[in-house]
Amino acid sequence: MFSHLHASVLYGLGGILSVLVVASTVVIILKRRHPEKSYVELSQRINSWWIMVGVFSAAILLSRTASIVFFAFVSFLALKEYFSLIPTRRADRRVLFWAYLAIPFQYYWVHLEWYGMFIIFIPVYLFLLLPMRMVIIGETKEFLRAAGMLHWGLMTMVFSLSHAAFFLALSEEKNPAGGGAGLVLFLIFLTQFNDVAQFIWGKLTGRHKIIPLVSPNKTWEGFLGGLATTTALAALLAPHLTPLTVPESLLAGLLIGCSGFIGDVTISALKRDIGVKDSGSLLPGHGGILDRIDSLTFTAPLLFHFIYYLHY
Repeated sequence: MFSHLHASVLYGLGGILSVLVVASTVVIILKRRHPEKSYVELSQRINSWWIMVGVFSAAILLSRTASIVFFAFVSFLALKEYFSLIPTRRADRRVLFWAYLAIPFQYYWVHLEWYGMFIIFIPVYLFLLLPMRMVIIGETKEFLRAAGMLHWGLMTMVFSLSHAAFFLALSEEKNPAGGGAGLVLFLIFLTQFNDVAQFIWGKLTGRHKIIPLVSPNKTWEGFLGGLATTTALAALLAPHLTPLTVPESLLAGLLIGCSGFIGDVTISALKRDIGVKDSGSLLPGHGGILDRIDSLTFTAPLLFHFIYYLHY
C-alpha cells in the first residue's frame, strides 16, 4: 500500500506515534494521581502534536506530491501569519499578492525537480520583482524598511522551508536507506526533538542565561544538553534514513542542534520587536505556526545543502 516509502520511514513514523501514545498515557496517569494540579497546557501541547504528526504522516504516506503540497501549505500559513504580525504600509498590500503567488511557483519547481530554478527564483527573481512593483505604486516613505520585511519573510517562510520539500526530489538511488522521505523525516524529527530536548535540559539543569534579552528562558545548560542529545540521536538514526556516514551524521546533529537554536531565538527576536508573546493561536499549547517551525527555517536549508554537497 505504501510501496513508494522505504520500510525505515514507516518504522520511523510508527515510532513517533508510539512516543505520542506514551506521552498521552503519562498525562492521564498524572491527572489521576494529582487531580489538584492543572495539566491543561501539557494536554493541549500533546493534542496539538497528535494533529501535527497526523497531518504530516498522512502527507508522507499518501504520495510525494501530497508531501510537497503539505509543505507549500505550511509556507502559506507561515507567511500569512508573518504578514499579520509585521506593520505594513497601505501601499504594500497590493504587493503581498505577488509574495503569496511565489509559493505555488516555488513548490512547482520542487515538483519538477528543477534545482536551478528552485535555488534562484526567490533570491533573484522575486528579489528584483517586488521592489519594482513597489516603485510602480509610487510610495517612497519607508520604502527600504518595507522591502526588507517583505524579502525577509519570503526568504524565511517560503525559500528556507521549501528546502525540506526538495529532499523529496533528490535521487532515491543515492539514499537506499530511506529515500527522499527518509531525509525529510530525519530533518523534521531531529529539529523538533532538538527543541524539546533543549527545553527539558533547560528546565532540569538550567542556571546560566545564554541570550537573556532575546529569550530569558534559554540557558547554556539547555542548549548544550539538547545539542549533545540531538547529535547522539542523529548518529543512531542516520544509517536507517540517510546516506550519511557516522562522522557526517555527528556533524549533521551538531548542525541541527546549533541552527535550530538560532532559528528559535531569531523568531523570538522578531516577536519581541513586534511586542507579542506568541505568533498566533493556531496550535493550542504551542502558539502559532511560526512558534512551531521557527527552528526549521534554519535547519532545513542548512541540512539540505550539507547533504546535497556531500552525496548529491
